[in-house]
Amino acid sequence: MISNAIIQKTMEELASVTGAEYRLYDDNARLVITTVESARDDSESVKAFMDSDADSQTISGDCYLKVMDDGECAYILITEDATDPIMKGRVAVCQLQNLIIAYKDRTDRSSFYQNLLLDNMLLVDIHNRATKLHIDNDVRRVVYVVETVNDRENVALELMKSLYVEQGGNQIISVDEQSVILIKDIDKDADREDIREIAEGILDTFNTEAMIDVRVSYGLAVKELKDISKSYKEARMALDVGSIFYTERKILDYETLGIGRLIYQLPLSLCEMFVHEVFGDSMPEELDEETLITVNKFFENNLNVSEASRQLYIHRNTLVYRMEKLKGAIGLDMRVFEDALTFKIAMMVVDYVNYLHSKDM
Repeated sequence: MISNAIIQKTMEELASVTGAEYRLYDDNARLVITTVESARDDSESVKAFMDSDADSQTISGDCYLKVMDDGECAYILITEDATDPIMKGRVAVCQLQNLIIAYKDRTDRSSFYQNLLLDNMLLVDIHNRATKLHIDNDVRRVVYVVETVNDRENVALELMKSLYVEQGGNQIISVDEQSVILIKDIDKDADREDIREIAEGILDTFNTEAMIDVRVSYGLAVKELKDISKSYKEARMALDVGSIFYTERKILDYETLGIGRLIYQLPLSLCEMFVHEVFGDSMPEELDEETLITVNKFFENNLNVSEASRQLYIHRNTLVYRMEKLKGAIGLDMRVFEDALTFKIAMMVVDYVNYLHSKDM
């Protein structure tokens, strides 16, 4: 239902323009809104008028009119203290009925997109409802998911609405307490950089204007309404994969998840088997933090011993000693590309296994 605050504001503006006073009753003959300071109780006459077949009626100089919604009486409007009360009442009725239509259209659109995201619609229903709601089918769209780290979803939702008004192809949906979804129409010639720029704009706005820590993910661009759920699932997967393997990233593009996306889709049993093959009984959690930091810096510098040791502020021989120590523990030499690759993948698989176990707890 339309909020009483919106109706009250509308009625007050109408009263100011027309010079009339208005009282609005709901379909249970209860007073909802009044612009009169001391309104009398007209509930009995309202009930009688509601049961009649008339659309309008004049009682004791006041004009009674019905506000219809899909053929049903939603409200009774009483116009008083006005010259030509019928005309001024009909103006108000027209405004109220337009409000009802606009609210229902917005609600229906939100419901339509929610069902699209969740794959709850048949193909024929998608086409029929889209036509009814005047939503273009053949438009490129991308689904963005904004995850609020600080659990401030209500603030995030309002900020997203202020950024992307729900018109011109933008649809904003809240599906849970920590996520806001933007379904965005994009130009047919938009490339990956253009799509990423939108994500960067969202991130910058949240960081600078609202001081909210968020992560933004997005899926691939799709050309038809029926594929919106695909882009949404990709954006969701990007968030999950990012939380496991790329915790430092604030923007997560489904296309750039790399090997993390592959590992994410492997069964747990295969992952555990691979970890055991690589590490045996020397599980990676037994490795000290110093060693892991050294190895990660070594990887960042493309297996360059001199550059890695320089950035770690240690002697080159110290880094070599740590590598030898690691080789003795797990049998892999990080200076050999194949061993380094095996170790890197194995550590990512360990992170994924730990993630799966934490979900089962």
